[in-house]
Amino acid sequence: MTETHLWVRAEQRPNEDRVGLTPEGAAELIKAGIRVTVEDSSVRAIGIDGYRNAGCDIAAENSWPDAPRDAIIFGLKELPEDGTPLSHRHIMFGHAFKGQHSGLALLERFKAGGGTLYDLEYLVDETGRRVAAFGYWAGFAGAAVTLKSWAAQQQGAVCGPVGAYKNKDALLDELRAELDATGSDRPNAIVIGALGRVGTGASDLMEAMGVTVTKWDMAETAHGGPFPQILDHNLFINCILAGPKTPVFVPKDAQTADRKLTAIGDVACDPDSDYNPVPVYDKATSWDAPALRVAVDPVLDVMAIDNLPSMLPLESSIDYAGQLLPSLATLTDLTTGVWGRAEATFHTHMKDI
Repeated sequence: MTETHLWVRAEQRPNEDRVGLTPEGAAELIKAGIRVTVEDSSVRAIGIDGYRNAGCDIAAENSWPDAPRDAIIFGLKELPEDGTPLSHRHIMFGHAFKGQHSGLALLERFKAGGGTLYDLEYLVDETGRRVAAFGYWAGFAGAAVTLKSWAAQQQGAVCGPVGAYKNKDALLDELRAELDATGSDRPNAIVIGALGRVGTGASDLMEAMGVTVTKWDMAETAHGGPFPQILDHNLFINCILAGPKTPVFVPKDAQTADRKLTAIGDVACDPDSDYNPVPVYDKATSWDAPALRVAVDPVLDVMAIDNLPSMLPLESSIDYAGQLLPSLATLTDLTTGVWGRAEATFHTHMKDI
């Protein structure tokens, strides 16, 4: 029987310090008979010594293209967009199965190389629920940056660069000081998808900062819109992933509408999807420029950073890795369960490539 070999690659995207496997988790996999190789990394939130002490093989940073053909390459965010064929089996967030225009090139690379994508977003249990998600910390950090955007507006500015924090308390302390410095009462907010992981994180952050939150979920949005109540709030946080049945929450004409809304946090961040529920903007924002101003009278800024949990890389890594570990332990059989379902999803989307 061929040995199962999991190769944890270093992340190559800027501002990405997370990892999907802790040293403790790696030790459990090794004990279960899975070989684990971990690439060195200059930015990973968890140091390499822990993996070495757990019994992992250590490889050079970004050496995964030369990994053995049967190794399963495990990362989180996108690979370099260099067009090279992908021959390995990859576990990562591919962002390629919901009509994203940038995803087509990725699938073409898998077709050219004969590899397989096990998309982390589509690792689901028998009920269709994702087995692991960064959602809580995405919502938490996304709400924080949206509040930062609102605070900057009170000073006549656009939100400046953001970065990673040592822990959530450091983020909360900084944000509280920025809000207090405005001299204004706290804004109010509406969170859509409030019952999910993302919405819970967003609501928790807002409430920790003294913001009154209106919490909506499927029951409140089932009629499909329009949703004028959103414009009556200062902040709107979208926590629902785009899909064919997702209604439009903030239409393009909201830019010139009479509204209290001045800051949007699109935590789901699918601006290049045909189903974008917040069509007042069409491109993601970044750590260097976290807020995109889409209207000026009154102002309207959109926060749409797509790697928000990496603002709290240690906490989000530990949380996510703990959720994912039971599934990684079943990598010895890729034909059934979580992995069988993920591979079937991949092949379904490859039929049109």
